[in-house]
Amino acid sequence: MDMSTSDPVRDELIRSNPTFRDLVHQHENYEQRLVELAHLTYPNDDEQIEESTLKKKKLRVKDEIYAILNDYSVSH
Repeated sequence: MDMSTSDPVRDELIRSNPTFRDLVHQHENYEQRLVELAHLTYPNDDEQIEESTLKKKKLRVKDEIYAILNDYSVSH
């Protein structure tokens, strides 16, 4: 599932589940920063480390989002 597209289950969870909403916002923020870093012609060492760290954090958050979506789908 693309986090930027509309989905009824995702939309419902964003409205009703603050944890889910926070995770989606974190994911979006990480993606935005990664785009900024990708546009750097010559990233320094700190920026390269930040990029690697953000990719890992973004993946962890995405896994949490999918776990909540899966739990919701199973229970409804």
